[in-house]
Amino acid sequence: MDDKYLNFDEKRMSIFNELVKRYWNGNLKDVDDLNKLADYIKNEYGFNDSDLPFIRDHIRIAMGQDPKGDEAFKDELDILKSSNSVLQPVVSKLDGPCKQCKNEHCDCCEIGKYETDVYRRLNENISCGYGVSKCDFGALADKIEFMPMIELLRDKVTPVYVTVAPAIVGQFGDDISMGQLRSAFKLLGFKDMIEVALFADILTIKEAYEFNHLVKSEEDFFLTSCCCPIWFNMIKKIYPNIYDYLSPSVSPMIASGRILKTLYEGAKVVFIAPCVAKKAEIKEPGLEGAIDFVINFRELKEIFDALNINLQELQDDDKDQASFGGRLYGRTGGVSFSVKTVVNRLEPTRVIKLKAQKVNGIQDCKKVLDGLYSRIKGDANFIEGMGCVGGCVGGPKTNIDVEKATKKVNEFGEDSFILTPFDNLNVMKILEQFNVKSFQEIMHNDNFEKILSRK
Repeated sequence: MDDKYLNFDEKRMSIFNELVKRYWNGNLKDVDDLNKLADYIKNEYGFNDSDLPFIRDHIRIAMGQDPKGDEAFKDELDILKSSNSVLQPVVSKLDGPCKQCKNEHCDCCEIGKYETDVYRRLNENISCGYGVSKCDFGALADKIEFMPMIELLRDKVTPVYVTVAPAIVGQFGDDISMGQLRSAFKLLGFKDMIEVALFADILTIKEAYEFNHLVKSEEDFFLTSCCCPIWFNMIKKIYPNIYDYLSPSVSPMIASGRILKTLYEGAKVVFIAPCVAKKAEIKEPGLEGAIDFVINFRELKEIFDALNINLQELQDDDKDQASFGGRLYGRTGGVSFSVKTVVNRLEPTRVIKLKAQKVNGIQDCKKVLDGLYSRIKGDANFIEGMGCVGGCVGGPKTNIDVEKATKKVNEFGEDSFILTPFDNLNVMKILEQFNVKSFQEIMHNDNFEKILSRK
C-alpha cells in the first residue's frame, strides 16, 4: 500500500477542515478556489497529478455530493448553495485505492459474511458505517452533511435547532459540559440545542404502555425498536415473522424532528450522531423530512477546530431537559432500564414483570433474532437490541472509547434532577402543546400517536 493512502481517514478530516474554514470565511467562491484546495491537499500529503480525481472526489463527498471520477470541478459550489438535503447513497466507494489493497478479506468488499448479507438485503451493504471506519485508505467515505447547512445557518431567518444523541456527553473533553456545547452551537447560528433524551422520555412512556398492553402471558414478548436503525431493519427485512412483536415507535431522533417542526413552523432540525446509520435513517421512506441533516461526533470536532471554537472558554448555558432513564439510552441496557421504571410506576403490582434481555453488536443481535425466529424464547419478555457493541457509545464515529463513554453517560444520567420520564415537566409541557392531557392519552391521541409512530 502506498503510504499516501495510509491513515486516510485522518487526511479526509483534514480535507473537511480546510473546506469548512475556507467556505465559512468566504475564501471558496469559484472553481479556481476548489482547484487551489485540491492542489493544497495534493502537496500536503505527497500525492501527484494523477491522484487529483481521487482528491476532487473526496472534496465532493466532504461537501455532501457524489463522486464524479475523472470530471473536473464545474458546478459543485452552485449545487452546494441550493442544497436542501444530502441525497442517497450515504456512503460512496472510490475504486482507485482498492487497486493497492492487499487484504483478501477487505472490509470494503466483505464486512464479514453475515454482515455483507444483512446490508445487501437492506439495499445498502455499508449503511452501518463500520466498513467506512475500517477502511482507512480512502476507498469508502460517508457524505458529510455540514457544508449544505452553512448558508442556512448564515441567513438568520430560518430557525435551525440541533438535537444531540445521549452518547455525546464526554465526547469533546472530560471537562466540557453540555451547557458549553449549547453555547458553541449558538455561536454556529443554531437557535438552540435540545437533548434527544427528552424525546426518549416520551417514547419510553409510549413503549411502557405498549408493553403493558401486549405482554399478558409468560409466552408473550416485546421487541423495542427505539434507537437503532440497524436492529429495526434486521427484523423488518430478515425476520418478518417476528415483526409484529416490534414496537411501531420511531427513534427518539425522528421524534425530535417531528415534534420540533410541529411546534416551530418552518424550522429545520439537525441531529448530532455517533454513527453513519443515522444518515441513512433520515432518508428512509416514511421517515424523510423529520431531520434535515445529520453530523457525527468526529465531523463536529473538526467543525469546532476549523472555526476556532474553544469549548473550554464558553459559557455554561445549562438546562436540565431529560430524565436519568432518558439519558441512559446512549448505552446498552438504557432503553430497558428506562421502560422498566415506567412499567413499574404504571402497574407496581403487575404479575408478569418486565424481564429484559439486552443485546449489542451485529452477531449477538443475530443470535437472539435467530432464536426468536425459530420460536426459541428465553425468560426475557422485553428484548432490546443495538447494532454497535456497547450501544450508541460504541458507534463508529465517536471520539472516545466505549468504556469511557459508557461511564460518562452513566454519570450524566445520574446528574439529572429528573428521575423518570413520568417526573419530566418538559414532557408535560410538550404534551400540553399537542392537547394531550395525560400520559395515558399518548396512546389515544391520534395526532400525537402518528408523530411517534412509523407511517
